[in-house]
Amino acid sequence: MTTRRTSYLLALAASGALVLSGCGGGTLGGGSDDAAAEGPIKIGLLVPQSGVYKSLGDDMKAGFEVYLEQHDDKLGGAEVEVILADEGETADSGKAAAEKLVKQDQVTVVTGVVSSAVMNGVVDLFETSKIPLVGSNASPTTLTDATYIWRTSYVNDEPGEALGKYVAENVDGGVYFLAADYQAGKDEVEGFKKSFGPAGGETVDEVYTPFPDTSNFQPFLANAKSSGAEALFSFYAGGAAVEFVKQYDQFGLKGDVDHYSAGFLTEGGVLDAQGEAAEGTFTAMNYNYDLDNELNKAFVEDYEAKTGMKPTTYAMASYDAAKVLDMAIEAAGGKADPEAINTAIGEITEVESPRGTWTWSNIGTPVQMWYLREVQEVDGTLRNVVVDELGELGSD
Repeated sequence: MTTRRTSYLLALAASGALVLSGCGGGTLGGGSDDAAAEGPIKIGLLVPQSGVYKSLGDDMKAGFEVYLEQHDDKLGGAEVEVILADEGETADSGKAAAEKLVKQDQVTVVTGVVSSAVMNGVVDLFETSKIPLVGSNASPTTLTDATYIWRTSYVNDEPGEALGKYVAENVDGGVYFLAADYQAGKDEVEGFKKSFGPAGGETVDEVYTPFPDTSNFQPFLANAKSSGAEALFSFYAGGAAVEFVKQYDQFGLKGDVDHYSAGFLTEGGVLDAQGEAAEGTFTAMNYNYDLDNELNKAFVEDYEAKTGMKPTTYAMASYDAAKVLDMAIEAAGGKADPEAINTAIGEITEVESPRGTWTWSNIGTPVQMWYLREVQEVDGTLRNVVVDELGELGSD
């Protein structure tokens, strides 16, 4: 599909909906006069606009908007009205926002969702309402048989799984596991072990820190340092990631024990807060702003022009959710038909993405390449830099 890059006017309606009015130009081939007469297709954008995950929600909102800006504010040739809903930071707040979108706003499709707890809490809503949800972040390992829920991100255990084999083959000695004690932390460790053990990796110990109350990691890091491990695999995100990386340096592990983690540890704004303490940290992620392909170059350029920042994996997955909806709405004739759009989503065979081309797995998640990144200083600024490919996941 040809990318058409143009500016657009974003009007914030008094109701709080983002009404995206078309700026003219040709359709993508699926629109019709009948569809235009029906009015714009309502799309719910469910992302945090408050609470601890707001920065992720901002990234996802901006990524979705960049795609619309590049495509004359239309998806599948149809005018769209994007209704922004605040997911908040709890399962209850996210579920309430989703129910409003589906039952009160009567959207045709929803995208977004940061929290796995929210995703688990809304499965029944979307399955019984037969409204497609194209999630662009949360993807719990237990979500395997939904009909109306798709994810353009990953499965929660895949960052760990992508790293396990590599670490087993490149670390001469044992590895210490240290992660936050909640579902995401356990998913990442289990994913890591899934590929680490069969590749001959040696586990020194597996420790979980209380979540969300741990801010002093010194006793845990002291045990890791005295264990004799050659490397450490961790999972932390948000404020905990900042404190963990700083203390990893302060307590003498940096430069002595190699540090590997899921990419969330250094993704986005947390890297700025971590500063030099993060340099040399290795992470696995499905995307990085420096991937060398033309679509990514255009995405990075437009995202930076809009936000002043490099895009994150959260922004990229939301951009791809817009692309999926673009393709599916076009295939559905440009009409507000949830079941036709859902069927069309499942029939998509390839998605050309800033991360590289991907397709659906049998559980509605991407089959995609994973990358090894290292935090390096680039032109005086710390950045995640791709240093190797870790292989493709998602086909099983």
